[in-house]
Formats: sequence, structure tokens, C-alpha cells
Amino acid sequence: MRKSGKSIQYVFVGMSRLLLTEHAIITQCIIGLFFLLISIYFDISRIEWMFLVFSIGLVLTVESLNTAIELTCNFIHPDYNEKIGMIKDVAAGAVGFAVIFALINAFIIFYPYIVNF
Repeated sequence: MRKSGKSIQYVFVGMSRLLLTEHAIITQCIIGLFFLLISIYFDISRIEWMFLVFSIGLVLTVESLNTAIELTCNFIHPDYNEKIGMIKDVAAGAVGFAVIFALINAFIIFYPYIVNF
């Protein structure tokens, strides 16, 4: 029981560090909150809520992993290195994919509501 309690504690420590120090995470949380608010306004369906919440969670998860990769790379090799740069670019590209597909989901969900508004 103690090990699982410590694990949960580490989860909340990690999440709070991300929310307090990483501007990309903070920005994406604000954008996610905006989409949650307009979802309440438009009274989207349960299925649409599922896709929206999944998309927001996916973007935050991938951005968190990107941050972990960047911190690890900076720790291993603090000076500029072409191979480290490639690793960071690929990690940032993963965030880009998550954001693009989240925006596609948002468009699919909200376009009918906006058109009928």
C-alpha cells in the first residue's frame, strides 16, 4: 500500500511541476479549458465529450513526454549537439501531430454547432 501511495504522490508532484513551470502545458490547459467551456455552451453530446476530453488529454500527455525528453537531453548534453537536436525535434513533432489531430476533432465536433449558431 505504501508503494502505491508514494507512486500517486509522484504523479501529483509531476503534474504540479508541469502546470507551474512549463509554459506550453499552461497554454494548452488554457486552450483545453476554452474548448471545455464552449462545449458546455453548445451542449455537445456524450460521444463528442469523449472525443474532446481524449484529444485534450492526448495533447497534454504528449507535451508532457516531450518536456521529459527535452529535460533528459539537456541533462545528458547541455551544449548544442546535432543528434540531441534531432531527438528534440522529433519529440516536438509528436506534439505537433497530437495538436493537429485534436484540432481536426474539434473542427468535426464544433463545425455543425457554429454553422447552426
